[in-house]
Amino acid sequence: MEKLREIVREGRRVGEEDPRRIVHSFKVGVALVLVSSFYYYQPFGPFTDYFGINAMWAVMTVVVVFEFSVGATLSKGLNRGVATLVGGGLALGAHQLASLSGRTIEPILLATFVFVTAALATFVRFFPRVKATFDYGMLIFILTFSLISLSQFRDEEILDLAESRLSTVLVGGVSCILISIFVCPVWAGQDLHSLLVSNLDTLSHFLQEFGDEYFEARTYGNIKVVEKRRRNLERYKSVLNSKSDEDSLANFAKWEPPHGKFGFRHPWKQYLVVAALLRQCAHRIDALNSYINSDFQIPIDIKKKLEEPFRRMSLESGKAMKEASISLKKMTKSSSYDIHIINSQSACEALSTLLKSGILNDVEPLQMVSLLTTVSLLNDIVNITEKISESVRELASAARFRNKMKPTEPSVSLKKLDSGSTGCAMLINSRDGDHVVTILLSDDDKDDIDDDDTSHIVLDDDTINEKSEDGEIHVQTSCVREVGMMPEHSLGVRILQI
Repeated sequence: MEKLREIVREGRRVGEEDPRRIVHSFKVGVALVLVSSFYYYQPFGPFTDYFGINAMWAVMTVVVVFEFSVGATLSKGLNRGVATLVGGGLALGAHQLASLSGRTIEPILLATFVFVTAALATFVRFFPRVKATFDYGMLIFILTFSLISLSQFRDEEILDLAESRLSTVLVGGVSCILISIFVCPVWAGQDLHSLLVSNLDTLSHFLQEFGDEYFEARTYGNIKVVEKRRRNLERYKSVLNSKSDEDSLANFAKWEPPHGKFGFRHPWKQYLVVAALLRQCAHRIDALNSYINSDFQIPIDIKKKLEEPFRRMSLESGKAMKEASISLKKMTKSSSYDIHIINSQSACEALSTLLKSGILNDVEPLQMVSLLTTVSLLNDIVNITEKISESVRELASAARFRNKMKPTEPSVSLKKLDSGSTGCAMLINSRDGDHVVTILLSDDDKDDIDDDDTSHIVLDDDTINEKSEDGEIHVQTSCVREVGMMPEHSLGVRILQI
């Protein structure tokens, strides 16, 4: 009885994890009932007599072809149909050719044909592109060719066998495809899209929480450290092991017809480029996680001096990934992550300056190795984050994501990158699109910018003086007027002092 309750609990867990699994089970049942009617019932008239016992091939086709997603079902269905047609046609030709050689030579020729065809088809299955897309079709081709060419029926019976076999396979395959597409469809492309959004969110969460874990872990005690590390490991470790899922979903998505926001010739290969970069970042995060609670902890006073750039590097990288995730999820073109990339790179420069100042002169060698390794990993993560943002931008362009809705008047937001820089990062959204703007500041104008706040500045259309050859728009500071405060977000823009 306890075993039964355990099975019920497991079934409930699987169903709650993805309710589409329950719907898929009902869809398979409906497809099997539909095709089995050709064998069990007479209302279909001549179809029943025509298919006869071969109608069981339709049932077998449903069992092996009906997959969870539309793309997987189409892939298997078309592979099975084309392989059956080609294999049956070649088998008929081989049987006809062998029959012309006489009864003595006929079995030898047939055996030779089967050997050569099966050997070549099996070898072709090892080709990477064939294995990824047509492996199932090659298997069915070998089976169909062997069954039909080696059968000892007369030529008329061979033709009937091939025709009925192809017809039943088509009936089963078409039934699976129609039910899969029109009854609560599950799209592999949508699943791949959602998986990438989820992976971006997962890595973003770790990077935004890294500063608290690295600088405050000792304060919370060992139990808190273990719990937080385990929780983060469980979240980002899924990204490390997602390659097989991403490859299969991208392969199935290629077979799917246009649906929803995914049009014809959607750039599924670019999704794999983004996914590969995310895995590279996840590997760095996995290594970085091991240094959160390292045995070689640097002195507290030095750690405090390095805390601000450390936090900003990880936090801004996490924010950039979050903005890229939002852009991908909403399928909109956006440059809102550029400001965070600029800020993270600025923090890298600030940290490099601190390390060159001789702050580590009194640090033990093993502690220095631990610290410099952490710095190196963070630098790698910042660089990979920039590559991820660029790859998401390329995906948005290739997939023709829509532009964000523009505000009623052009606006910019600005914030200083760091206290030692000669300018500050800012964003701009205008009616004509997102632009990179360089605003030239005098010393008096620069002093008016609050270090701790983000100012909201409105530009009139006639304030844009000129557009330089590099695409930047230059604006005189006398033409901008401050209208209030707003939170920082969006595109990075440089402000230069004159």
